[in-house]
Order: sequence, then C-alpha cells, then structure tokens
Amino acid sequence: MGQSRVLPWATLFSTTSILLLLASTYLDLPYWTLYLFAFGGGCMPNMSALVRSRWTSIYRGSPKLHTAYSFESVVDEICFIIGPPISVGLSVALLPQAGLLLAIVFLVLGVSLFILQKETEPKVSIENVTSSGSALQSFPVRVLVFSLIALGTIVGAVDIISVAFAQQAGTPAAASIVLSVYAIGSCLAGLIFGTLELRMTLQKQFVLASFFTAITTIPFLFVESIFALSVCVFFAGLFFAPTMILAMGLVEKNVPESQLTEGLTWMSTGLGIGAGLGAALAGWLVNDYAISISFYVALIAGFMVWLLSLLLSRVINMVVDQKKVTC
Repeated sequence: MGQSRVLPWATLFSTTSILLLLASTYLDLPYWTLYLFAFGGGCMPNMSALVRSRWTSIYRGSPKLHTAYSFESVVDEICFIIGPPISVGLSVALLPQAGLLLAIVFLVLGVSLFILQKETEPKVSIENVTSSGSALQSFPVRVLVFSLIALGTIVGAVDIISVAFAQQAGTPAAASIVLSVYAIGSCLAGLIFGTLELRMTLQKQFVLASFFTAITTIPFLFVESIFALSVCVFFAGLFFAPTMILAMGLVEKNVPESQLTEGLTWMSTGLGIGAGLGAALAGWLVNDYAISISFYVALIAGFMVWLLSLLLSRVINMVVDQKKVTC
C-alpha cells in the first residue's frame, strides 16, 4: 500500500488510543482501561524502520548508506536524551498528562511532515504487492532479532538498575544522569562510526562490536558508586549504536527489497521486547534479591549478543561459500 497510505491510519489509531489512555487516568477509570488503551497506543508507526527504509531506497549499494544508518541512530539517541527530561518536567510543572500530550503533538507533526516527502518514499512495485511470506523466513534475520532482544535486555536492565542504585544511594535524581550518560556514549559512538569506511565485512564488524558489548558488561559487577556506574554505562553505550547500525546493515543485505521495511521493523521490535524483558528481570532481582545480582542480567545478555553474532557470521559465511561452489 505504501507508507503514505498506511501511516495516517496507524497514527490515528495510536493517537486516539493514547488520548483515551490519558482520559482514563484523568477520570480515574478502572485499571483494565489503562492496559487496553496503552496497548493500542503502543501500536504507533515504527518511524525508525520507515526512515531507514527510505535511506536504503536512496543509497542502496552506496557507502553513504552506512553513514545514513549511523545518522539515524544518533537522532534516536538524541530523542532518548532530551525526551524524558522534557516529558517529566512538563508532567511535574503542568499536569501528569502533559508529557504524553506533547508526544502526541510531535508524533502527528512528524508523521505529517514525513508523508509530505513524496520524492523519497519507496515505490510500491508489483513484487511488493504479490510477494508472500515474511522477512523472518530468513535465518540471518531470525538470529538478528534474537541478538537485538539480547541487546535490548541490557538497555532495560540498565534502566531499572540505575533507578534502584540511585535510590539506594539516596540520590534518586542521579538515575536520569546515569541514563543520559549511557545515551551520550551511544550518540558519540554513532557519530564516529558513521564516518568510518571499514573494509571488514559487516558480519565480522558485528562480531567485533558484539564482543565489546559483552566485555563492557563485566565492570557492572564491581560497581559501588553512582560515579562508577556512570563510567560503566558510558563505555557500554559506546558499543550500543555501532551494534544497532550493523544489525540494520545486515538486514539490508539479507532480505529482498520488498521486505526491507518489515525486516527493519523486526529489529526495532526485538529491541523493544528485550528492553521489556531486561526491565522485568532486573526489577524482579532487585526486589527479591539484591541490586548486585541484577547486574548479571546485563552480563548474560551481553554474552548472548556475542554468541549469536558468531552464529550469524558462520551461517553467512557458509552461504557465501555455497554460492562460490555453485558458481
């Protein structure tokens, strides 16, 4: 159907659900209404995947695609840095619903401006309409989804651990500083990584980035202060953006053009699932055991990212070798 035809309806459904969610909180309606409308609000368009799909349409086969993916990751990190403080500030200063109301305004405005960019919208070909199956039929894509679930688990665990650690230290506000440092590290890495032109294959780069993602979770086990936690999350954040960028690049290499948006959306979905899983596991361990135990969630998830990257690299190399034999 094309982006410009799907986006208005998806945005309308999502924004209506969020408005009903806010009305439920304001009118003190039963709790089940909160879950119902929150679910509908979560069905908002995945703009990151849609934008990356357009970048791919413009720069497919060009080194500029790597830079474009990096730029998109940096923009995402900037949103993560400035979004929460603005939302919390408005909700505290004006009314509890103010943060989400502003988010709705930005969503509608952003989608409207995005739809107006007709020249960059990927064209809907006959293949797009008649193709069957899913991007998940590709084994590399499935591995990448699980990799990003593991990567998202680190993010979710760090969020909960930071809040719990700051509260234990008697400085709850410091949690926002820790999380901002994490996003700043990722943002800086994305900017630098986008300027590099590495000759190494994408799968090898992914293995290397995943290895350092795993290694940077080890220092979490020795954290004893907010400052130490901030330093640890900064270095952990340095490898978040590159790993994400490489995952998106690998999707672009392993799915047909007609399934690219779906494949990129699965990446964001995997990251979101992981963030929820990491937050749930870390929260459970913090409440029932100790903050120090919850750090193992990030550690295990980090090494899962690395192991999955090794599996992915082996599978891709096998496919390449088979193609060479066939030729």
